[in-house]
Amino acid sequence: MEQRRLSGKGHWYHETQSNHCPADVLPLVPEAAYVDDRFLLDLALPNTILDAHARWLIPARALCSLLFPLRVQVSRLRTLSAYDRLSTALTVAQACGVQRLCNHYAALLAPLPGPDSSRESNRRLAEITQYARQLASSPDVIDAKAQQQLDEVGLTLYDQVVINQIIGFVGFQARMVAAFQALSGLPVRWLPGHHIQPHALAEELDLEEWHSILPGVELPNASARQLESLARWHILGALAPVLCHEAQLLDLTGEILTSGIETNEPALCASPAFAAAADLLARSPDRFSAAQLTPLTEAGATQAQAINLLAWSAFSGWLARLKIALRKP
Repeated sequence: MEQRRLSGKGHWYHETQSNHCPADVLPLVPEAAYVDDRFLLDLALPNTILDAHARWLIPARALCSLLFPLRVQVSRLRTLSAYDRLSTALTVAQACGVQRLCNHYAALLAPLPGPDSSRESNRRLAEITQYARQLASSPDVIDAKAQQQLDEVGLTLYDQVVINQIIGFVGFQARMVAAFQALSGLPVRWLPGHHIQPHALAEELDLEEWHSILPGVELPNASARQLESLARWHILGALAPVLCHEAQLLDLTGEILTSGIETNEPALCASPAFAAAADLLARSPDRFSAAQLTPLTEAGATQAQAINLLAWSAFSGWLARLKIALRKP
């Protein structure tokens, strides 16, 4: 298919990351913005599969609406615009190389007004984009300096909770779209020529030894909703009071955690087939295919069990990135 010459935001790669000449730019797919299922992007899947994963798919779909509302009212404490949120999501989708997801977030982003052309706005967007790309694909390089740079460009406490949730969530979404496409026999990345470096694995951190660089919600100042969320999600330990600054996000994240997504199939988890599939999905979601799912079913897993194993692995990567991003050095 002949590619169109497009300028501005009408292309697949976000402008802060594009280093291709116009002839190399992938065309925007406007229809990708219009989906009924904002998490799985209207993938045609059997009802038996959707029903088997409904307990975690329902809060995941709700997170799409909560993190990416059609209109965002910014304030002094919450400065992330709809453009900021979607450009961050697109950056993560690009880092993962899942084309269906890139098409979706690019199509949602394209009609939105961008930030003004001031040096401060350009620096702010550049820092957010770099941080999102690094946390998504190279979490091992995130340190106190990265946190400081977000502070320097004006991201508030609430902004930083939201931006880290967006990065973790979209990485989870990318991997699950890749897994469900593999289940359907569909390729994840169709167009050649864009090499994506394998992602570094997110370090697993013990929450009992973990301390946040951001202050948590203080009980005397907490709202009734925040107190309820804190009591409900103590399973997350020291992470809960920090995430609770945005209690709705914490609730939906916790609902995924306790949805039965955590696998109770130790024999399957210990199999080399699962280790190989989970490792590839974590490092290179753009390369995940049916070839990685087949050994899981041959090892005795049903399709639903195989997806659940991969979903837990992807969700663990989300939580690990939150712990890395928010930890105190």
